[in-house]
Amino acid sequence: MDANNLINMANKIGTFFESMPDQKQALEDIAGHIKRFWAPPMRKAIIASIDNKQDAEMLAIVREALITHRAKIL
Repeated sequence: MDANNLINMANKIGTFFESMPDQKQALEDIAGHIKRFWAPPMRKAIIASIDNKQDAEMLAIVREALITHRAKIL
């Protein structure tokens, strides 16, 4: 899995949800979308990009969603 491609995809999801007035719900929705529509290797790879500090291009809302809902995503 190419981490940069996954981050780009996740950022597009984050951009869609970041305009929601309820930040907590936006984080849950980002994580839920990734859980429902991404294959397990993709989910593991994007979490690994955070763990390995390869997430510089990741939107803050996406990073927060992945960290907050890590157990749900994996």
